[in-house]
Amino acid sequence: MQPALLVLNFNTEAHLHQMAQAFPSFDLLYAPDARLCEAAIAEHGERIQSVLTIGSTGLSAAQMRSMPALRLVCALGAGYENIDIAHAQAHGIAVGNGAGTNDECVADHAMGLLIASVRGIVRLDRFTREGVWRTALPLPPHVSHKRLGILGLGTIGAKIAQRALGFDMEVGYHNRRQREELPYRYFDDLLSMARWADVLLVATPGGPATRHLIDAQVIDALGPQGHLVNIARGSVVDTAALAAAVREGRLAGAGLDVYESEPAPPVELLDLDAVVLTPHVGGWSPEAVQASVDRFIANMRNHLDGRPLVSPVLA
Repeated sequence: MQPALLVLNFNTEAHLHQMAQAFPSFDLLYAPDARLCEAAIAEHGERIQSVLTIGSTGLSAAQMRSMPALRLVCALGAGYENIDIAHAQAHGIAVGNGAGTNDECVADHAMGLLIASVRGIVRLDRFTREGVWRTALPLPPHVSHKRLGILGLGTIGAKIAQRALGFDMEVGYHNRRQREELPYRYFDDLLSMARWADVLLVATPGGPATRHLIDAQVIDALGPQGHLVNIARGSVVDTAALAAAVREGRLAGAGLDVYESEPAPPVELLDLDAVVLTPHVGGWSPEAVQASVDRFIANMRNHLDGRPLVSPVLA
């Protein structure tokens, strides 16, 4: 019986072909939605040995139990919040991810959202198309010398901080622990950082531990001149609280690449031109996606060869 590789996230035909060529002894099963996934596991579960997914899609313990031959689960990107890591490791299933493959791309996109929010780019674009000239508009603030508070100073957060220095921004951060090797101001309390910051940027992992960490209290601490940017996971921000704050003038604006309703757009925010929205493409570029696919292939090849994964995920 030929072993199978189950791919649960969107991939181009070229990348699927690359995977198939890399592992010719595996039958590649492409199931990029819940219905196809359920059907693939029901029909082929006995021979699925490897699964490629993404953090938001994940892989549950129940799904793993339906694949008794499963030995490897990989997340294409860095996030793995919906993969049941504890179950996998308790049953001898290796877990890997694509850590480091799209960090630069996400950091670039974060700065784009930050600038677009602070400068009001979406609103200015609309006014321009309506024939409104600059003399009829309030002056948009500049980005340089603003205070940037980063929630989650991991690899991506650190790359965002590095870019912010190019705008002479003052950088602070809140983490579970202080990173002594970095020169930025550390806040051991999220509310304190929100009160200090002009821009609050979310770069923390998703999952139950961070759900609605950015709530009405944090947004109010950021204040009516503040801006919120989220390139992490939509679940970290309370969308209803964000929408209310922008409508009521308690927050100046926001830039979101992720939101709770995705892939459906966040209806509460669609009529707010102080909010910049992009469809979770922060980590998507030809270079980043290719690097992520290459990393998955390297992880799976190492696993098949009995070597450690390039980027393992540990509980």
